[in-house]
Amino acid sequence: MDDQALLRYSRQIMLDAIDIDGQERLLNSRVLIVGAGGLGSPVALYLAAAGVGRLTIADADRVELSNLQRQIAHTQVDLGSNKADSARAAALALNPQCRIDTLTSHLEGEAMREAVSSVDLVVDCTDRFSSRYAINHACVTTGRPLVSGAAIRFSGQLAVFDPRDSESPCYACLYPPQEGMSDDELRCSENGVVAPLVGVIGSFQALEAIKVLSGAGTWHRGLSTFDGMQGTWRHFQVPRDPHCAVCADR
Repeated sequence: MDDQALLRYSRQIMLDAIDIDGQERLLNSRVLIVGAGGLGSPVALYLAAAGVGRLTIADADRVELSNLQRQIAHTQVDLGSNKADSARAAALALNPQCRIDTLTSHLEGEAMREAVSSVDLVVDCTDRFSSRYAINHACVTTGRPLVSGAAIRFSGQLAVFDPRDSESPCYACLYPPQEGMSDDELRCSENGVVAPLVGVIGSFQALEAIKVLSGAGTWHRGLSTFDGMQGTWRHFQVPRDPHCAVCADR
């Protein structure tokens, strides 16, 4: 790091849990953020600001007026723009030293596997069950840690899945695929969401990603749920499902 980088990241370097070594690990890390909406906006901004060296932001959608209530990486002038490109511009405005690539088509199949295998960690900021299962499967098969978040109405969820840990569950252990499960059950456009909730969950996703990448502290285990109406968290220990169709015997 040069003097400018030392100054930029000085408040993190001052932390014993991160120090220069941890900051160097962040600078050398690669992260894939899938989804540049309500969750992906704070994730992209905080990871870029914190000094993650290379981000790939994936989103095929375009910015709409109804997004601006909560998707803080986008502004009025971005209406009609691709969300990944808009989030990239916002993150680079915070930290031009961060290298940021975009994927502007829907990730699936081999494209998903290649994108996941090229990074050190994945942050799932999507709002569709189909996307969550695809991301989870790619992370399990490539051995990449996955930071998962969800936010709807006044409720949020946070989980970290690490296939490198023999005791860590995967997303499918928590939510086994069920026949008739609808993507609309998760979508804000169908259910509504209070604006700051996505910031709360997205910020926690960014925090967990920084901990995993830098080696600071102990990252999240199990599943945590947030009740925005009461302002309370609940934590659940979730074991790996030995019969999981995705991660069993891996």
